[in-house]
Amino acid sequence: MKWNKKVLVMLTLAIGLLVTVGCSSKNSSSDTSSNKINKEAYSEQQYLMGTYVRVQIYDDGKEAVLKKAFDRVKELADIVTVNEPDAENSEVEEINRQAGIKPVKVREDVYNLIEKAFDYTADSAGGFDFTIGPITSLWRIGFDDARKPSQAEIDEKLKLVDYHDVALNKEEQTVYLKKKGMQLDLGAIAKGFITDEVVEVLKENGVTTGIVDLGGNVFVLGKSPNKKNGEWTVGIQDPDKERNQIVGSTTASNRSLVTSGIYERFLEVDGVKYHHLFDATTGYPFDNEIAGVSIISDKSVDGDGLSTVVFSMGLEKGLDYVNSRPDIDAVFITKEHKVYISDGLKDNFKMNLDSGYELATLD
Repeated sequence: MKWNKKVLVMLTLAIGLLVTVGCSSKNSSSDTSSNKINKEAYSEQQYLMGTYVRVQIYDDGKEAVLKKAFDRVKELADIVTVNEPDAENSEVEEINRQAGIKPVKVREDVYNLIEKAFDYTADSAGGFDFTIGPITSLWRIGFDDARKPSQAEIDEKLKLVDYHDVALNKEEQTVYLKKKGMQLDLGAIAKGFITDEVVEVLKENGVTTGIVDLGGNVFVLGKSPNKKNGEWTVGIQDPDKERNQIVGSTTASNRSLVTSGIYERFLEVDGVKYHHLFDATTGYPFDNEIAGVSIISDKSVDGDGLSTVVFSMGLEKGLDYVNSRPDIDAVFITKEHKVYISDGLKDNFKMNLDSGYELATLD
């Protein structure tokens, strides 16, 4: 669960900072609810969990809530991070250490996260697998010691990837990995979970309008104080660019936008790029036409999990799946510089005509 800093700056700029916020003074405010809403946000950014976290609050007088939001990020990061030198307090790391030995009792919020990951794994037919840890630890993509392992190494580690060997006990709130060497990796869902928890902190403290951006997992809360229709404008990152460049934008309110793509982390060996989204059946990264997929959903944890699930399906099946669900929308970007959008975005997506990308359909 480590992210390249250069890439994270790109994602934060391209997704988080492209949310339209305006540039007026805090002294200019509107009163759209019981709170006065400023035109300009109280804002703070910190480097946490190997990613840039940015929180913006527009409610007048609520600047102190920023500290509570970041305290929650730090608290949760400390107990779910794995494969990091400072992960000694991680409850997920302890589950991995006790694999094949004994069940581990965890906090309620950690148990809920693991249960969510289990459900996504069971429902996704291999597109999402939270027991992929032995494979991701073998490749180490995103770390300085990343390498392409041998086929024999991959075959050996694949024997340890099986969610059926995870025993959850809701009453006791314990998690047990039945085989020694098994490892949970919640990197594909943890940021979304933490994003939602931060949004809850804002709400519990009376914040009605704000933006949470956890390394590209963006949640826009309430109505934009700088738009007549109250919708926030969110940009979709160009997978080929490392700066503030977008292929298009959409508008949203009280929703999350999460992106998965091959540009986020990768290892290049002999001219071949291996990205960080792994197929649990082969031990190699998924190989299809998609360069990036963005999921728009009510909860960031769902967007996080679904972005990986949909990516694994490929373009046609992934688009069909999204269109079958009225609760989510998606933007697909292919390696051939084409953009495909789900049915729900047909009247809510604006192409950047200078991006070099083409809006296309499967028809």
